Amino acid sequence: MASGQTLGFIGCGNMGGAVLNGLLNSAFSSKDTSTTPKPITRFIACTKTANSASRLQKTIAPEHQELIKVVSDKTVQTMQESEIIILGCKPFMAEAVLGEEGVRDALAGKLVISMLAGPTCPALTRLINPDNLADSPHLMKAIPNMGAQFGQSMTIIETPAPTIPQAMVETTEWIFKHVGAVKYLGPEQIGLATVLVGATMATLTLPIEGLLDGCVAEGFKRADAMELVLQGIRGLSAVLESGQHPAVVRESISSPRGCTIQTLLSLEKAGTRSDFAEAIVRGNTHLKEKM
Repeated sequence: MASGQTLGFIGCGNMGGAVLNGLLNSAFSSKDTSTTPKPITRFIACTKTANSASRLQKTIAPEHQELIKVVSDKTVQTMQESEIIILGCKPFMAEAVLGEEGVRDALAGKLVISMLAGPTCPALTRLINPDNLADSPHLMKAIPNMGAQFGQSMTIIETPAPTIPQAMVETTEWIFKHVGAVKYLGPEQIGLATVLVGATMATLTLPIEGLLDGCVAEGFKRADAMELVLQGIRGLSAVLESGQHPAVVRESISSPRGCTIQTLLSLEKAGTRSDFAEAIVRGNTHLKEKM
């Protein structure tokens, strides 16, 4: 991998900010004693508005301020000054952002990593280089989640095209391994994986809130209930990672005439499991319509 490159974020809101801060905290911590050259040593974050830029600047730790320049409404300039570009804008904005005058020349031959749910790499390439001129950018797709800020993202990376230089593939992997785990999937699976990566965090907040509400209704403090639930989630994660099937876990916990089986029966009666399945199907159907 080449070292000392600049990584530019085009759009650095909630997701872009999570990846940026997660990467800074992991790879550029004062506690990092590694002497291995880093492929990236400088950052530019381009937001849509000055207010967004100000909010992002406040999230950057003092020890990292000198590594990053935060700007607003300077898309082409950011692309020109960066060797690697992450597209972190809203998917519906891709056409306008990539259609700006000067974008094609600014991105020629560079690594462009799309974090956009929906648009495919070929579709984005056509937006950047509609005339199919020489020296197109090298597009890769990587879909992280908000756990990136804490080094706990699950990032799906689309299997790269054979024309993408190996050094660029390694740099992409380096970025996202510093904010969590990565998994490569083919383009035919990336859509559903995109839904699942986001839905895993978003939809599971609903049953967690339900558990907390029930505890409060029965006289528990919400903060105490949250402490128990969070540790329970950590324990469940460890059990599932050991290879046990979710159904086996439920069966092993449920004792005859016990309280756990009563909670499970209540949820099964409500059809909760099928609701979650339907949510994934509906999300995936929506994403297919946007691709």
